[in-house]
Amino acid sequence: MTEPNSIQAVLAQLAENERAQAEPQLTSRQRRARTVARLAAVQALYQMELAGEGVETVITEFSNHRFDADIEGEPLAEADEAYFADVVRGVITDQKDIDAAVKARLASNWRLERIDATLRALLRCGAWELMHKADVPKEIVIDEYVELAKAFFDEAEAKFVNAALDGVARDVRPKA
Repeated sequence: MTEPNSIQAVLAQLAENERAQAEPQLTSRQRRARTVARLAAVQALYQMELAGEGVETVITEFSNHRFDADIEGEPLAEADEAYFADVVRGVITDQKDIDAAVKARLASNWRLERIDATLRALLRCGAWELMHKADVPKEIVIDEYVELAKAFFDEAEAKFVNAALDGVARDVRPKA
């Protein structure tokens, strides 16, 4: 794992990417809020795994303390808190199915448990959205989580996230 990029740099890169391929039903502000929600969802799942905290405790903590706070001295952009809570609750509720979908896309000698906790959270969030948010284009889901992976890891891990989520998308979404 490499030193993470600044949160502001990640959000700027995601904003640049969203211009190329935007969720048409959302305004620019709503898209940015959804990006922040995805980042927070990954952080929440990571926190839950390491600290053993429950889903509602973590959602409440983020709502009460994190979304209005500063990160690296900069205010965190507005988050789509409902989307954040939906993703986090959904991943926890459907974790068995999500993990099966992700495992199906791992090399035969890899176990999900061996993957870094942050990567696992990225994959689980992305897979859940691909499985349960059909209104969000798969390209956007994959791109957002790949960019988040780049914030925490080298290019190799970002490519891994891209390949795994692309495979999950092919498995769970019928061809258009």
